[in-house]
Formats: sequence, structure tokens, C-alpha cells
Amino acid sequence: MNKKQTRIRRARRTRAHIRDIGAIRLCIHKTPRHIYAQVISPEGNTVLASASTLDKDVRKDVDKTGGAAAATVVGKVVAERARTAGITRVAFDRSGFKYHGRVKALAEAARECGLEF
Repeated sequence: MNKKQTRIRRARRTRAHIRDIGAIRLCIHKTPRHIYAQVISPEGNTVLASASTLDKDVRKDVDKTGGAAAATVVGKVVAERARTAGITRVAFDRSGFKYHGRVKALAEAARECGLEF
């Protein structure tokens, strides 16, 4: 298996567990240039809140979109939007990515802004 297939396999395993417990999930995806975060309903068919480095609100606060500083801003924005929607507790779905760097920066910023996971 190659690197992408093993990441997707890890993500599938995590999502199956989150689906079993029936939790709202904070799902992230990253590319070398951007990072995306979505708060998804337990059924998996509705996005309740989202933020990414493509948003105008985020773009004005960062100069580079591919770093940990941008991920921190995305984490804060998605947490604020989730709290506005009435969501405080989520399950963190890191999509098979390792918990360091940009993924860790986004998660810690979301926790600081009031999301519990």
C-alpha cells in the first residue's frame, strides 16, 4: 500500500468508530496549500459549520495559507461558527493525518475557543 491508501484506511476506521457512538464530528482535511475544517452531523449528511483557508475571513488574518498559523486561525473560526450553531461537544476526525503540526494547531485553537473533544 502507498502512503495515501494507508491514510484513508486509518480515516475509515476512525469514522466507523465515531459513527458507532453517534457523535457530531469535527473533520479536517489538509493539502500542502490549504486546510479545511467542517463540523458534520452524526448522520453525516449535513455540514453544520465550516472554515478553511479559502474563506475571506481567514485570508485577511494570514499571509501564508499552508502553515500552522493559518491552521490556528481556521480552528478559531470553525469553533466560533460551531458555537454559534449551538455545538460545544464534537469528536475530532483527523482524517488519518498524524496529530502534529497543522492538525495539532487547528485542534488546540478549536479547544481554546470552546469546543470540547
